[in-house]
Amino acid sequence: MKKDFGKQTFLYPMPVLIIGTYSEDGTPDAMNAAWGGIYNDKQICICLDKSHKTVANVKAKKAFTVSVADAENITACDYVGIESGNDVKNKIEKAGFKVTKSRFVDAPVFDNLKMVLECEMVSYDDKTEQLIGNIINVCAEEAVLTDGKIDPSKLHPVTYDPVNHNYIQLEEVVAKAFDIGKKLK
Repeated sequence: MKKDFGKQTFLYPMPVLIIGTYSEDGTPDAMNAAWGGIYNDKQICICLDKSHKTVANVKAKKAFTVSVADAENITACDYVGIESGNDVKNKIEKAGFKVTKSRFVDAPVFDNLKMVLECEMVSYDDKTEQLIGNIINVCAEEAVLTDGKIDPSKLHPVTYDPVNHNYIQLEEVVAKAFDIGKKLK
């Protein structure tokens, strides 16, 4: 028998996304977001409260990056989620993130994080608080590649557990996608 929890924002896995932006004066900023994912074959969608500095930055610069949080950098990734860029101007420095300007959009790439999507803003809806961006480029450190492809066992991505408020490292392959189900054909 299943237990009812009512209307909740429980879903597994929930990504841990680090959104990177530049403020109007060029200061890099980052925030931690879990409510996001691929929107269609060219876009990403992320729900971001309009009070965040990140939203003001995206609206001004029309660009942002989305990095995959990983186990090695989880302290810094959590910090940029619990500290506001509205209050702390040197948030990136305190997190220990090294920054390189994206070659594709006007947004920072955090060198510490091994995979990043570089995006241009398509829209931000103040009512739904949904940010939609065109994915311009995806890049990953050579160290997390196997045979030229991103290897999650080297990336060490984490997911957010919204029920217990934990970060969980993803790794184990349980089956080959688009293959295991053929057994039932």
